[in-house]
Amino acid sequence: MNLADKVLAVNNDLPIRTDAPVHSGKVRSVYWLTAEDSARLIKEKGYQVPADTPLAIMVISDRISAFDCIWRGEGGIQGVPGKGAALNAISNHWFKLFKENGLADSHILDIPHPFVWIVQKAKPVKIEAIARQYITGSMWRSYEKGEREFCGIEISDGLGRDQKLPELLITPSTKGILEGIEGVPAQDDVNITRKNIEDNHQAFNFESVADIALYEKLLKEGFSLISGELAKLDQIFVDTKFEFGYVKDVDGNDKLIYMDEVGTPDSSRIWDGEQYRQGNIVENSKEGFRQLLLSHFPDPDILLNKDRMDEREALARDNALPAEVLMQVSKTYVGIAEKITGEDIVISDNPKAEIVEILSKDYGLID
Repeated sequence: MNLADKVLAVNNDLPIRTDAPVHSGKVRSVYWLTAEDSARLIKEKGYQVPADTPLAIMVISDRISAFDCIWRGEGGIQGVPGKGAALNAISNHWFKLFKENGLADSHILDIPHPFVWIVQKAKPVKIEAIARQYITGSMWRSYEKGEREFCGIEISDGLGRDQKLPELLITPSTKGILEGIEGVPAQDDVNITRKNIEDNHQAFNFESVADIALYEKLLKEGFSLISGELAKLDQIFVDTKFEFGYVKDVDGNDKLIYMDEVGTPDSSRIWDGEQYRQGNIVENSKEGFRQLLLSHFPDPDILLNKDRMDEREALARDNALPAEVLMQVSKTYVGIAEKITGEDIVISDNPKAEIVEILSKDYGLID
C-alpha cells in the first residue's frame, strides 16, 4: 500500500447511519446520529448523559490547513500521514488530565478508534479563547508597530521578540460572525475585550456573567497544566486556543466544558526548550509548516494578505508540495504526540476501512 493510501483525506463519505447532513470542517467531519441510535448507545454503553441527548460521530482527517487553505502533496498525498491520530491522541491526553485534576469535562464520551470521537451535543461559546505566554507571531508584529493594547489589556514597553510575557495574557476573539454587537465588527476572528463579553454575554452564548470568570479560570488552569507537563519534556507552551461550550450532565443540568481540541500542534505554538535557550526557535507545531510555506513560495505576501485570498486559494489548489515537506510535518506531529503521550502513534494502512469495521461491529452504526 502506498503512502497516499495511508492518509485519510476525505472523511465526510463514511457510511455512518444519519438522517442529517454531514458537517465537514477544515479537519473534522461530524455525523449526527439518529435519535434512536443516540438513545440506544447511551443505554448500551452507559454514557453519563440524559437519555435523550443527541450524539455525534466526529471523524478527524489528515488534511492540513494553513492560511485558510487546504494543502496537498505530490504523488496524490492529500494530507499528512499520522496527523489526525496525533492530534486526537494529544487532545485525549490533555482532556484526561483535566478531568483527573478537577478542571472540567469535555464533550467526548467515547473513543472507538484513534480517528474517532463519540461526542454529546454541546452549545458552543462563541469565543476563540486564546492565551499567550510569549510575545510572538501577529502579536509581536503589532507590538513592533507600536501597539500596546491587546483586547483591552495594556502591556509594557521594552519587550523583545519571542520574550516571555510578565503574565499570561488572555486575548479572546469572535468565533463566527456576530451581528448587532456594539463595538464588535460583524466579522469572524475579531479581537474583543472582556467588557465586550460582559456587556453582551448572551450573544456570546454565556448563560451568565459569572460564567465569564469561570471560562477564564478554566482557560488559565488548563494552560498552566499543559505548560507544566510540557516543561517536564523541555517543551515550551507558547500560546494556545481553547474552545468552550455547554452540555447537559446526567441530571439535565448545564455545565461548561472544554470542547474541540486542546494543546495540539494545530491549536498551539510549542517550542523546543533547549533550542530556545540557545536563541533559536524550533517549532513543534503547525507554525513550522506556516513558516515553511512562507519561504517556499516567492511571494509570501499572498499568504499574509487577506485581500489576495483568490491568489492564495489558487496557490494551494495548483501547487502540490514535495512529499518530503509533508513527511517533515508528519515527523513533527507524530514526534510531539509521542513525547506528550509516551506512546507510539501508529500510522494505519487503511484508516477508513478500520473505522467502518469498528463502528459496524461494536456500535451498529453502519448500514
